[in-house]
Amino acid sequence: MIALTGAGGFLGWHTRVAARAGGIDTRAIALGDGYRFADASSAVSGADTVIHLAGVNRGSDETIETGNAIFADQLIRALDAAAESPDAVVYADSTQAGNGSVYGTAKAAAAEALSAWCDRNGATFFDVHLPNIYGEHGRPFYNSVTATFCHQLAAGDEPRIDVDRELTVLHAQDAADLLIATETHDLDAVSDTLTVSGLLERLRSMAEVYRRGEIPDVSEALDRKLFNTYRSFTVDSHLPIAHTRHEDARGAFVELIRTHGGTGQSSHSTTAPGITRGEHFHRRKVERFTVIEGRARISLRRVLTDETMEFDVDGDRPVSIDMPTMWAHNITNTGDSTLHTVFWTDDIFDPGNPDTFPESVKP
Repeated sequence: MIALTGAGGFLGWHTRVAARAGGIDTRAIALGDGYRFADASSAVSGADTVIHLAGVNRGSDETIETGNAIFADQLIRALDAAAESPDAVVYADSTQAGNGSVYGTAKAAAAEALSAWCDRNGATFFDVHLPNIYGEHGRPFYNSVTATFCHQLAAGDEPRIDVDRELTVLHAQDAADLLIATETHDLDAVSDTLTVSGLLERLRSMAEVYRRGEIPDVSEALDRKLFNTYRSFTVDSHLPIAHTRHEDARGAFVELIRTHGGTGQSSHSTTAPGITRGEHFHRRKVERFTVIEGRARISLRRVLTDETMEFDVDGDRPVSIDMPTMWAHNITNTGDSTLHTVFWTDDIFDPGNPDTFPESVKP
């Protein structure tokens, strides 16, 4: 079991989704104005690992300095009072720690305080220095430049680069895996380095291709992560994806998908009336549903939230629904005849690593 601060934030949501996929229970520890000493000590008691995500990175120098110190102190007081202490404390530190800035100094000071507590209490301390974090459902103009660019491109705006520089970026699901794993924290293996202009060019190219209902080249891991991030900003505006039906005396023809590179796998299923398929989510896979005969309802829910979407689709008017990552989804035959559906994914199914996690759309 994991207890974590900052559970309601961007990285907190991603970490809880990753834990859910791994079958790990989580508890939230409220800090700051919502801090309740008894609740916090109860949350950390019995946890195998405590992950400290909460931090202050906006505001005056005093706000940043005192805010991070208060969060660390509140957590330490809760740890001291816990009936059963955790075996490990994992700190979501920053690559800016110790760089002389107010934020870097504040993060380093919090790390020292948590490390000292672990030394006193026989717990293992993991100080994980995270670079620029990006991922699905980031907050534009706040969480990352990637979130800002994705938001602007999805809205049809033209992003502007004020200063071009080199960035080291890390997808939030990879960050979550690093924080949850207490045996290895190999940041170099999952982070990427590129310039701000290079990031924008990749995203702009993806947006242009996806606007046509096509799938960009996602053969590189970084491109798939960026594409899934971009797609999260288009869920409300881009779905469903309409197709053109060509019909003559011979019959009908509909083009379902165009991909611009990488692997892929297509499959066809039949579903009896009233039956529901799916009820799961994916962390990384790109997946498209297209009904080619019959009627169906495709339902989605963002994991760990009540945010839902529904699409009623008909094979006579073919459309595609791309499943956003970390959204539970299903498809139900709402007609009176057999439902025929074509499924496409960007990866070839691996039974040893299916990237498919049971989750009901109706919690």
